[in-house]
Amino acid sequence: MSAIDEMERGKLCRMAGRAYYNLQAWRNGRNEVRYIREDERLAVEQAIAGYELFKRLADQYAEEIIRQTRKEHRKRYPPSKKAKTRPQKPPK
Repeated sequence: MSAIDEMERGKLCRMAGRAYYNLQAWRNGRNEVRYIREDERLAVEQAIAGYELFKRLADQYAEEIIRQTRKEHRKRYPPSKKAKTRPQKPPK
């Protein structure tokens, strides 16, 4: 995660008949739009990919910590040794 140098949220869309792109991102409860020139496009696409990679890595990290937490919890608080019985259904 620390190796990711650039990040940008959003989706890059080519504007029909225009020499620029729209970078759309949801922020502060609304859709923000920035105009991106063609010469900026590659850098912005790489920054978007950096943010997507960051999110995937953060999710993986969270899943691993959750797995470890549950494992440790089971060690500290093992299931009860008392057998749980289900009520039996009457025979038909």
